[in-house]
Amino acid sequence: MIIFSVDYGKARTGLAVCDKNEIIASPVGVINEYNMEKLADKIAKSALEHNAELIVVGLPLNMNGSEGESAENARILSEMLREKTGLEIILWDERCTTVTAHKYLNITDTRGKKRKAVVDSVAAVIILEDYLSFRRNNK
Repeated sequence: MIIFSVDYGKARTGLAVCDKNEIIASPVGVINEYNMEKLADKIAKSALEHNAELIVVGLPLNMNGSEGESAENARILSEMLREKTGLEIILWDERCTTVTAHKYLNITDTRGKKRKAVVDSVAAVIILEDYLSFRRNNK
């Protein structure tokens, strides 16, 4: 199944997709958009262009598991994507994915503007890899 993932952010939103065999998660890119309606349109278009069959949206929970404003916005975006694509949307705990993405970028010595441009798509890849691992281990 082709699964698309979203790392939602107020300014930048990272996207990733996996292959049909659910083995490799690859970055799709980053959308720079503040307006949630326009963002949802752009994400939906990209998901459908990649033939996505399912969309996983990162749910940014607080470290204690509670939900704040960012989690509420992710829920709103998820509902918009469901309406625009007709696809099933899974909300997935994304705690620490951006921190992990920064660690990966430290290892590859990616700095400055290049780092800012890719960190959100790397976070989307991490969300998707985590979800794919869950699917493999819970069949």
